[in-house]
Order: sequence, then C-alpha cells, then structure tokens
Amino acid sequence: MRLIAAALLGLGLCACAPAPQTGDKATLEMEPCRLHGASGLTSIAAECGYLEVPENPADPAGVTISLFVARIPALNPRFPGTAFTTIAGGPGQASTQFYADYAAAFDRITRHHDVVVLDQRGTGKSNLLDCPYDVDEMLEFSVETAVARADECRANLPGDPRFYTTSVAVDDLDQVRAALGYDTLDVYGVSYGTRMAQHYLKQYPQRMRTMIIDGVVPAGELLGPAIALDAQVALEALFARCSSDEQCSTSFPAIAESFSRLAQRLRADPVTMNVAHPATGELTEVTLDYTTFAGTIRLLLYTPTTVALLPLLLHQADAQDNWAPLIAQGQIAGLAVADQLAEGMHNAIMCSEDAPFYGISEAQRAALAQTFLGAQQLEAIEAVCRNWPAGLIDDGFHQPASAAVPVLLLSGSADPITPPKYAERAAAHLPDSLHLIAQGHGHGVVTQRCVPGLIAQFVEEASLADLETDCVAQQLPAPFFTSFSGPAP
Repeated sequence: MRLIAAALLGLGLCACAPAPQTGDKATLEMEPCRLHGASGLTSIAAECGYLEVPENPADPAGVTISLFVARIPALNPRFPGTAFTTIAGGPGQASTQFYADYAAAFDRITRHHDVVVLDQRGTGKSNLLDCPYDVDEMLEFSVETAVARADECRANLPGDPRFYTTSVAVDDLDQVRAALGYDTLDVYGVSYGTRMAQHYLKQYPQRMRTMIIDGVVPAGELLGPAIALDAQVALEALFARCSSDEQCSTSFPAIAESFSRLAQRLRADPVTMNVAHPATGELTEVTLDYTTFAGTIRLLLYTPTTVALLPLLLHQADAQDNWAPLIAQGQIAGLAVADQLAEGMHNAIMCSEDAPFYGISEAQRAALAQTFLGAQQLEAIEAVCRNWPAGLIDDGFHQPASAAVPVLLLSGSADPITPPKYAERAAAHLPDSLHLIAQGHGHGVVTQRCVPGLIAQFVEEASLADLETDCVAQQLPAPFFTSFSGPAP
C-alpha cells in the first residue's frame, strides 16, 4: 500500500480469469547472477532465469512476457521437494529487490531450504509496468494531478494492464514452482503480498506447505476506504504513547496540540523553503502545504524508526519554526516509495480488485473527512479508476482463504495500514493458524529481534505447536528521539 499520489485503477465489470493452461511443463534455465536491493546498496548471489508466459492466459499463441525468477540454493538441503518464497507488497514492489534488502531475516531458512523468488508480472524485471515520478511529484497530491498522471501512465505502459492482476499472478507462481521441480512452497507474504499468498492458498492448497503473512490484508478487505481511518488510529496511538512516556512527554509536552497547530497553519499558509534533495544533495525549493504534510505524516507512521522521530520533527516545526527535518524525512520516505513501486502494476491491481467494489455511503465519507488525511485520497482512487480497464479476477476472489495448512500471521500493534484486526479476520477462517502481535511496531515485523528465528523454526517444522512466541509480545518499539543525537540516555 502506498501514498496514492498517482495511483489507482479503473472501474468496470470484472471478468473471470480462465483456468491456467495445462500441458507440457515450461522450462526454466538458471545461471549465476546477483540480486540487488531497491537502493542498490545490498547484493546477494543467486541463480536467475526467465520464464516465458502468455500475457493473456486465454491466448497462449499471443503476446508473451518474460518473468524474472531467482533461486538461492540451500546451504545444506534437507527439503528437496519444497522451496521457500517471498512475495513483496505494494502492490508493485519487486520481490527480488525485497528479498535482497531483507535477506538477513531469512538466513536461517536458507540453511536447509532453497529460496525461489519471482518478480510478479508488472514488477522488477518481469515486464515492468511503471511510470516514474520524482520525489516532489510523489508528495504533491490532488485528485486532478492523480488522474492526469494515471492517464499518462496508462497510455505509455508496455503491456495490457488487464492481465496483471493477482488472479493471473498466482498461476504464474505455480508455473514457476512446477518448472523448477518443487512439489510445494513455503510462502511468506508481506502487505499486498499477503493477498497474493492467500489467493495462492485458495487456488493451489495442495501446493502450499506453510504460509507466513505479515501485515495482513484479509481476502475480503478492499484497499482504499479505510486507509485514512486506520492512519488516524495510528496517529492517535503515537500521541498517547508519547504522552505516557516520561522522556517524550517531558521533551515534547502536548504533542497532539503541536500537530493541530501545524495543520492549522499549513491549511492557511503553506511553507516554502530550500531543502537538500535526498538523492542529489542539491538545494531545491519545496512547498509544504497541508496535503503534503498529511501524506508525509502517514508515510512516517510505517516504521518504528520514523515513528520514534515524529514527536521531535513536529516539535521542531511547531516550537522552533524549523521545518527542514520534517520535509527532509518526507522526501526520503517519498523517494523510497517512488523507487520501489511500479505505478502501472499498482493501478492494475487496485482497479480490478478493489475500487469497483467500494459502495461507500455518505456516512462513511463523512467519517473520512474527520481524519487528518481526509477523503481526498479515496476520491482520487475513484476518479482514476473510471479511466482504467478492469482486469481478470477469479470467481470467489474476495472470499476468505481456508485450508488445513499451518499459517503464521504477524502484525504490528501500531500498523497504520494493516492493523491487527485485519489479521484476526483472516485467522478466523484458517483452522491451523496463530496470530502474533509485536507491540508498538508498524507495518511488517519480519526483521524484528526474534521473528527471523521464529519463522525459521516454523518453516523447518511446518508446525505451530512448539513455537516459542513470548519474545514477540515482549518486543519494545524504538525509544523516542528527544534530540537529533538520539533517545535520552
């Protein structure tokens, strides 16, 4: 999920995806390569190859696309019939980049399990459907600019967005599994990747050995209508946590009031100043209006580190009239979004699977208007969607996933986009499941302290029975920064 600045999709009737093609097994030749993280600063050794598949599953003789696949062989293989795979979020993030960035969290799994990672069609090196924007465009937001950017994006895509949906992508994943000769997969999905994982479970239950879903989107949850509501809850939780923390409340008394004063000021009079660009270092003129401010706050609520900084950033702007640190952090977060998410693929997913099914009441819109993000983001989704073609989705796509597969669900209690209640909804339909909540943490908790060891044990044993889970609940969020030197001693 993302700050929807140039996002979203097309309203229209939903078509049903045809059954995957059967017949001769596809071949996939692998050769040595290196996987690189989104920033280019991380790199790991792997084997890579491309699998040719029809863009339109119903037309195998038509246009084909190449799917990028990477494999990291086990150091000491003990499970030759299965492979571990990660599915990134967004929608629109490349799974190979995600794996390269977070490989340390999965190191224990690679001791005995092969890892196979597929760039979902439309992401990374799998016929990328992207429309690049710079960091300023990502944070500058209005309904009109969102529609204009999305229309331009759609007109220049190198593929037909109707065929880049979750329903088509899960068939791709199973073709990769078969081509590499694995009987089953151990699946980790994060954020939107949890939707992919659950749909793979529904379509191919016999092919899934275990499932880990982190920052859970239940199968029936439509992305968009609750974004502002969930972000508001996370912001208020931050204020409450700061007020109850001795160091934070002493350093930044009445932080909620500081936020309100800043919001009131920016609604009346945007701030313009020169700030060093996070990528180039060049001084650039930046105007911070209320909409950009709200989008920045939302992005900074995602991770424990930026949450720990927020009271200090708000205090600096309110009490010291020093806006530069807040603007700089917003630019860094916005640049990360712009670099990692494929806009066209993101829109293709949401326009087919979410927006056409909204049916939002006036009371719901009124509730959105009371949040710090307001209803503008949802209005932009709806407006952009009117111009996008609806893609293929399976019958029963929004029905819950339910199968006798061991499932570990992970949540951060302060997640601003997929709060723990979402995982509870999914878990209610999964008979062999366990939901763990990391207190005070945000979106995606796989890297937090004991979680890597926990998921490695789960994948090794394919059982929830003997997991030592107390450490997850005992994890504490990052302490608040009381100065730019860090937390108080």
